[in-house]
Amino acid sequence: MKLDTVLIKVASRCNINCSYCYVYNLGDTSWKGMPAQISLETITAVSDRLLALSNADNHPFATVLHGGEPLLLGAMKLRLVLKELREKLPETYPIGIQTNGILITNEILDVCSELKASISVSVDGPKEVHDKDRVGHDGEGTFDKVLSGLQLLSDHRDRDFLYTGILSVVNPATNPEQIYPFFKTLNPPAIDFLYRDGNHTTLPIGKTAPGSTEYGVWFVRLLDMYLADPRPIRIRFLDDLIKLTLGGLGTKDGAGVTDYGVLVIDTDGTITKNDTLKSSFDGADRFHQNWSAMKDDIAKILSSVEFADYHSLQKPSSPVCKTCPDLTVCGGGMTLHRWKNETGFNNPSIYCADQKILIGRIREHLSEAELSL
Repeated sequence: MKLDTVLIKVASRCNINCSYCYVYNLGDTSWKGMPAQISLETITAVSDRLLALSNADNHPFATVLHGGEPLLLGAMKLRLVLKELREKLPETYPIGIQTNGILITNEILDVCSELKASISVSVDGPKEVHDKDRVGHDGEGTFDKVLSGLQLLSDHRDRDFLYTGILSVVNPATNPEQIYPFFKTLNPPAIDFLYRDGNHTTLPIGKTAPGSTEYGVWFVRLLDMYLADPRPIRIRFLDDLIKLTLGGLGTKDGAGVTDYGVLVIDTDGTITKNDTLKSSFDGADRFHQNWSAMKDDIAKILSSVEFADYHSLQKPSSPVCKTCPDLTVCGGGMTLHRWKNETGFNNPSIYCADQKILIGRIREHLSEAELSL
């Protein structure tokens, strides 16, 4: 099994409380028993395990600092964590940070610049859109603070390396004709739009029924603007679907039939599955085996039967998906979106109908441009 991404939860708490967050607001409670921050002893053990893995397998993997909110570490501790990772991992192995942007400071940016850790910031749209869901623990919106942090990132002397893009969670009740021009004013190097977490048992916010197409309609409107724009922002999700429709390969889990390998390491060193599975049911991201970076070799975990079973969940098992002409493009969607209490993950994605109309519209555009297969 090849590992593409190791996500290290360096903080198990967050300084804000997004309404749709899969960590805190979709039923999982495991974060309550975790240390608030990763210790230096644990990050040393994690770094040693990653070094051993890189020596055992020349397939490069990315390391992402996540949370909670990873910048709760502060500049001094962040520097110690990144220094430990950089001293162990080859220079060609990327390190990234996913942050809500509020705690970005010039000192933190200088640390990231020195130790070559890139940054992606979560922003959902203009103020009235962003502040609907991405709020502080006091219920107040966070837009102004996020934009201040984003401005520091945009103005930094090492911006071209540091700033990898924006992550945005879609609200289908919003207007993409308002969202897309707003993001263009921020001039990010790229943007990634995400479906909201949810499944057949707990419908995603904004979806009225398993077969409804609110998200698909939203993405079609975005696609039409994107392809009409002579100087577009790169949108990873749409780019992947277009490449896959043309017979190419996707770059992330959730599009195409992939072998994308992900492991998560919690603040206590516990090794788990992709943490987005938390939204399926409490403990869905846990292996039966109690693996930990404090004692277990990651290469052995990757060669285990239990990891192979987890890895195989990416491949859709539903007969609906297996016989679908769009399977090579959609890939069955993300695993968490297939969950149903009665049938487990053996279902099409809750976004199946949305994906169908979006892929159909992509095919129309390609046909008009005489680029279809």
